[in-house]
Amino acid sequence: MHPRGDGLFPPAAYARADESSDDHFYIAPRKVVHIDAGAIIALGRLYSEALPAGGRLLDLMSSWRSHLPEGFYAREVVGLGLNAQEMADNPQLTSSIVHDVNRDPRLPFGNEEFDGAMCAVSIQYVTHPLLVFRELRRVLRPRAPFVVSFSNRCFPPKAVAVWLSTTDQQHLMLVRAYFEAAGGWMDVKEEDRSPSGNDDPLYAVWALTASGDT
Repeated sequence: MHPRGDGLFPPAAYARADESSDDHFYIAPRKVVHIDAGAIIALGRLYSEALPAGGRLLDLMSSWRSHLPEGFYAREVVGLGLNAQEMADNPQLTSSIVHDVNRDPRLPFGNEEFDGAMCAVSIQYVTHPLLVFRELRRVLRPRAPFVVSFSNRCFPPKAVAVWLSTTDQQHLMLVRAYFEAAGGWMDVKEEDRSPSGNDDPLYAVWALTASGDT
């Protein structure tokens, strides 16, 4: 097993109340959206700004919806998640792979295969964040974006301790720290993308893989 936290925080920071196998926890499909309509629109708007059109995208920790905005064209969207049935029902995925990044952080792809990647409302469950962020850097082409979004919801038994013990604003700082500690990322941005009104909050941190000449 890989050491949790990869040295950024003590291993206890990535402990979870439910340490059972993640593939067992997610064996039953949960075909519900984890953010409401306003936050979904806000996320789609962010994707339209940050992700390259016409490219090959990786939807990390994918589910039955990818939240790419209507009219957004991607040449290919590959889903990587824990529930095959959920991903089979995702109309925006062109293919999918069942893979547990907590059990094996190494992504089952070659170097520089993707033009962009996203991880929606799932980063709070990752127990080896630096290894995963380094893997994203490996499978993305130079100057390709990785967009990490989250709200104030989660499955508490599966969320890591450092997430549960910090605030929404501190979550922005935490995900930025993942990018910076993993190395090889540039132009890190963090934003509160929450819609106005009573909709769910939405926060995002994204960055580009460093180009070979930086």
